[in-house]
Amino acid sequence: MSVLVVGSVAFDSVETPFGAVDDVLGGSAVYFSHAARYFSPVRLVGVVGDDFPEEHVQRLKDMNVDTTGLVRMPGKTFRWKGRYDDSMDSRETVDVQLNVLGGFRPDVPESFRATPYIFLANSSPALQRHVLAQMHSPKLAVCDTMNIWLDNERDELVRLLREVDGLVINNAEAVQFTGETNLVAAGNEITAIGPRIVVVKKGSNGSLLFIDGVCHPLPAYPTTEVNDPTGAGDSFAGVMMGYLAAADDLSTQTIKRAVLFGTVMASFNIEDFSMRRYDTLTREEIDRRAEELIELARF
Repeated sequence: MSVLVVGSVAFDSVETPFGAVDDVLGGSAVYFSHAARYFSPVRLVGVVGDDFPEEHVQRLKDMNVDTTGLVRMPGKTFRWKGRYDDSMDSRETVDVQLNVLGGFRPDVPESFRATPYIFLANSSPALQRHVLAQMHSPKLAVCDTMNIWLDNERDELVRLLREVDGLVINNAEAVQFTGETNLVAAGNEITAIGPRIVVVKKGSNGSLLFIDGVCHPLPAYPTTEVNDPTGAGDSFAGVMMGYLAAADDLSTQTIKRAVLFGTVMASFNIEDFSMRRYDTLTREEIDRRAEELIELARF
């Protein structure tokens, strides 16, 4: 089964205590695609400017990513610049240039609209609902969000959550959205709105998976190689969705394994800047680390 992602394609500039990069390949849809393709074919919808190198598009095609939905518009590609503190747990957005992304209203190609598994990467809830309305009865629709939409488009986000099957959100956003300081209570409150599946990401502290109101905690994979956390959440979502699309099964046990594999992929993503770790990463490495995490989780 294929998985569809609708999200950003970007140039990132990142500074961490361990180095810095400028104008490297980034964006939620790109990180998602790099991760998901280890498990299932990917269909991508996004927008780039006329400054976006064709070699980056070819890279995606070589990874079995269908770029039919990648639109090229006159102007510059979306750019983001961020800086991480010494703890690597928080970051400061130094600069954002929406460029062609600012006026982009995704039009899902007709050939993509029957895709059974879809991920709506971080964007305005109104735009996410616009995309969802174009789809033909997906088996699983999951969305991401961020703090700006919790403040500025809360009502629209609630409408979206009543229409999707899942939400991926970080711990600070879950607290902000619900007002609950207890993450278990926050996750339960979100599932009560509508989505069957809610994943609350806790960074280096792992995640909480809520399925039908039951909370399943999972630790993070312990790694000492943390050079750039950018894209870890989108990589997590990519593997989670890719795993589910490959299995074509939405049982609780399969969803738990999908989240575990997503956790593993995030641990690889943070080891290097941009997409560098994916240049050498193999499926065998992913499976081996997943088995290690399963053993650790049995403790």
